[in-house]
Amino acid sequence: MENILTKVLPQEGGLEGSRSSVYNGVIGVLGLLTLVGIAFGTHAFFAGHEHVYGVSREVPWGLMLGAYVFFVVTSTGLCLVSSIGHVFGYEAFKPIAKRSVYLAISTIIAGFLIIFFEIENPWRMAVYNIISPNLSSNIWWMGTLYGAYLFFMLIEFALLQAGKHKIAGMCGLLGVLSGVAAHSNLGAVFGLLNGREFWHGPYMPIYFITSAMMSGCATVIFFHWLGYKINGWKMSEQLQESLRSVAKLGALLYLVIMFFTTWKLISGISGHPPGKFEAIMALVNGPYAKNFWYGEIGLGLVIPFLIILAVRARNLTAMALGSLASIVGIFVMRYDLVIVGQIIPGFHEYNIVDLPHILPYAPTLHEWMVTLAGFAFCGILFMMGERLFRGHLSEDH
Repeated sequence: MENILTKVLPQEGGLEGSRSSVYNGVIGVLGLLTLVGIAFGTHAFFAGHEHVYGVSREVPWGLMLGAYVFFVVTSTGLCLVSSIGHVFGYEAFKPIAKRSVYLAISTIIAGFLIIFFEIENPWRMAVYNIISPNLSSNIWWMGTLYGAYLFFMLIEFALLQAGKHKIAGMCGLLGVLSGVAAHSNLGAVFGLLNGREFWHGPYMPIYFITSAMMSGCATVIFFHWLGYKINGWKMSEQLQESLRSVAKLGALLYLVIMFFTTWKLISGISGHPPGKFEAIMALVNGPYAKNFWYGEIGLGLVIPFLIILAVRARNLTAMALGSLASIVGIFVMRYDLVIVGQIIPGFHEYNIVDLPHILPYAPTLHEWMVTLAGFAFCGILFMMGERLFRGHLSEDH
């Protein structure tokens, strides 16, 4: 079949000449940031996590766990959004398949890089996952299912590159099933902790899947727009129409997450449930209020939603900027989810002497650098994909 982009020619040779030098410079900077972050993470192994990370026995999960959740949520969302076209057959979503699947692989690898340094003995996880499986552990299922998810996504992408779309669709379906299972299980890691009232309940796995698709829509729009800017190409009408469809889906999902967030606040305030009420108030008007109102609500939901409505899903540059704001806000959303769920002491309602009302936590330099390494490495994979796979030129299925 005729390639969707055969009518579009690269400007000034794509990444050749001056573009190539800029490309190499960006790769160099991102590579340096990745190496520095890995060095900080390696130092943490020798110095001891308790000495260089800001986590404690009371707040055992910090910035790095939040960043890991951000990346795996985004990866699952990319998988689900891309599957609408090449797995379930909706024509409007087919042109985004290749780059979206590649981004799904890149983001989950970046998440694995961060969690590697977050876990004190990561090599034990790989070994004992196989030789001593604990089927009653949500963490065991999370590692196993995400491993299967990555395997299917790699096979799917290879088949897409080979033009074998029917078999790729079958592998894509397996990737969707394992991704949904892994991601809902990740929500269960939080939701089944009945000692953490902010997380506890059946709401969390459903919220994770829905917010994953919202993250996926924002990432698809921004990185497709950025990819074409990097390559110096003019986007085909088919791909523009596909991104408009993604934006419309994203607008719907922003509304759904607003609905979830509203009822999360109402359920946390009504009746003053112990533990949950204090956590909600820490978000609404406490130490995390700026994160919540400016990050989660403003950047993460309201601004991108209003931009899509204002331009009627037609101005790709405006939607890309809104999607970038959404990605930043979603990162803050994941950070708040992880941290705020831990900062209320378990026995706070008993007014124990010297027990703080809100437990302290602040990320350290080591945590910031390892997290930055994850973002930089994801950027390297994205840039390499644009060159190695010729901008992921989509084909008419």
